[in-house]
Amino acid sequence: MDKTAIKKFAVNARKDLIEQIKLKARSVGITADEIRHKTEASTHEIEYYRLDKTDEQNALTGKDIVKRQKLVAELRQREQKSDLATAFNDLVEEVAYTWFNRIIAIRFMEVNNYLPSRTRVLSSTLDRHEPDIMVMAMESSADLEGSLGKFTPAERQLINQARETERPVDMDALYRMLFIKQANALNENLPYLFEPTDDYAELLFTPSYNDGVIHHLITDVSEDDFNVAVGGQVEIIGWLYQYYNTEPHNQVVNISGGPVKKQDIPAATQLFTTDWVVKYMVDNSLGKYWLERHAESSLKEQLTYLLPSQIEVVSDDKRPEDIKIIDNAMGSGHILVYAFDVLMKIYLEQGYSSREAAKLILQNNLYGLEIDQRAYQLAYFALMMKARQYNRRILKDESVTPHVHVFEDTDSISDDFLNRITGENGDAIRDIVTQFSNARELGSIIDFTGHHYDWEQLKQAVMAMVIDSLDLFDLQRQRDTVLRTLTIAEVMTTPYDIAVTNPPYMNKLDPALKKYVKQHYANYSSDLFSVFIYHNSQLVTPGGYSAFMTPFVWMFIKTYEKLRKYLIDTQQIDSLIQMEYSAFEEATVPINTFVLKNEDKPQPGTYLRLSAFKGGMDVQKDKVLEAIANPQIDYLYRTNQANFTKIPGMPIA
Repeated sequence: MDKTAIKKFAVNARKDLIEQIKLKARSVGITADEIRHKTEASTHEIEYYRLDKTDEQNALTGKDIVKRQKLVAELRQREQKSDLATAFNDLVEEVAYTWFNRIIAIRFMEVNNYLPSRTRVLSSTLDRHEPDIMVMAMESSADLEGSLGKFTPAERQLINQARETERPVDMDALYRMLFIKQANALNENLPYLFEPTDDYAELLFTPSYNDGVIHHLITDVSEDDFNVAVGGQVEIIGWLYQYYNTEPHNQVVNISGGPVKKQDIPAATQLFTTDWVVKYMVDNSLGKYWLERHAESSLKEQLTYLLPSQIEVVSDDKRPEDIKIIDNAMGSGHILVYAFDVLMKIYLEQGYSSREAAKLILQNNLYGLEIDQRAYQLAYFALMMKARQYNRRILKDESVTPHVHVFEDTDSISDDFLNRITGENGDAIRDIVTQFSNARELGSIIDFTGHHYDWEQLKQAVMAMVIDSLDLFDLQRQRDTVLRTLTIAEVMTTPYDIAVTNPPYMNKLDPALKKYVKQHYANYSSDLFSVFIYHNSQLVTPGGYSAFMTPFVWMFIKTYEKLRKYLIDTQQIDSLIQMEYSAFEEATVPINTFVLKNEDKPQPGTYLRLSAFKGGMDVQKDKVLEAIANPQIDYLYRTNQANFTKIPGMPIA
């Protein structure tokens, strides 16, 4: 995988998309400074806008007039919470990443022949300049209608015009129509990524195969990086997302002083977890959990990063379907995707077919939470593509939806809505809505300690709420939001056998977040990663595992002494890898990765100290593999964690 090429493409793609969208918005009279009215030359059928003397008039007709009206309404609504410039720039950013996500998804699907039409949308296998979908449309449009939907008379006229002429304007218009139609058709297969786009997102984006983002994706990023048949991986989705956010990340983390704003938290904290670290965390948590219960399993030979240690024999009747694993800061889903691979090995060993296992893994085993809509969409897509490798019918099976969710603020839920649900159910729902009012900032650390709810009963109460015809749409919108919130809250309060995550690293908290963390996690409030270590260790069942990749400062400095005492007193440090100070290039902090077992009868843990080995994460990986092959190596240590209490401050030393 050529990460240099991938990074260059993703960084430039963001710039290009944002520039194109702003230019398109300007052409219809909308900028960060103003929303212009249509000119006097406009009619009911055609609208014109002129921004300055050098601009040519741009005409809007038909559905595009309605799309602009929706765009203006959305901007005016957002403007009420901030100002027009902020609302405009945020919306442009959202439209840009929406189309970036979809372009990347279509590329992955077409390379692996996962598109329902079996026809490439961005590129050609026919040695043509035009993408295959254009060639097929002009040669036999009827063959496309089964997967794209019926063509309207206007769309048929466009196809016919393209057949008759080679004028670029006709070909560009044809491609735009076919691309949008394919994106909308994929709503049936991947509804949480390809939401219907008959709105301002369509108005502001003009796909082109001749230049721009699609052209550079095809020419600059190797097709093999997407092709699972030749070693390509879903992992490329995560790297593209990480690099797409390079400039926003750098802008946020380089701000001197002051807390990180709520809207900047994803950019500040999203770090794609290195592949071998993901495998270490999952192999030594999920993998070891299974081996403890199935001593005869051959899985051990397939876990490349399982550290040498004693494997306890545990007697219970856990089936593959019974194991629950969560990543509650999942980003683009890298950890869950690898956990899928390990679970597939477990299912196959137990006699399941790969097709059956793929469906069961999504239905029973994997759970994920995220505050960033962009990352959530890609995690959802990555899991569906992983399942598609094993089950070609999975995209048509409406009963299969991954248990991955994105947090939503509930501050728009009205008292009128809440007052319609009375009694204990109403009180409980009001309490939960209040807790989620700032969910896009608090995310997975929302604290349910002391609260116990009957989730099914609450959902039924919301569904049974009587909605009259007045303000019907808004009440239905609120009901959908509350139902999604109840689902997320249920996920958050479910016990898990395994919790694996690369949590956010952030200590510049804004007042609201700082107050909440101090109130609910006082002993662990120095940094969000510390809160997650405590929270997730509480999330797993007795005998379960939690695994992390975090800054390694918690091992030594006084600020984290209470965290160390908690871990030494209540958890077993099963294994820990302390990396060389500057090994992880993606972050500006020194890193470790470790696995905790939720039991307080400490066994000797396995520790790797890689401080002496400079040269980046590949060197760290090689040294881990050497230690696994030769446990007698001099940087591998075993000790009972009770020994740490003999040192003042209890450093992990």
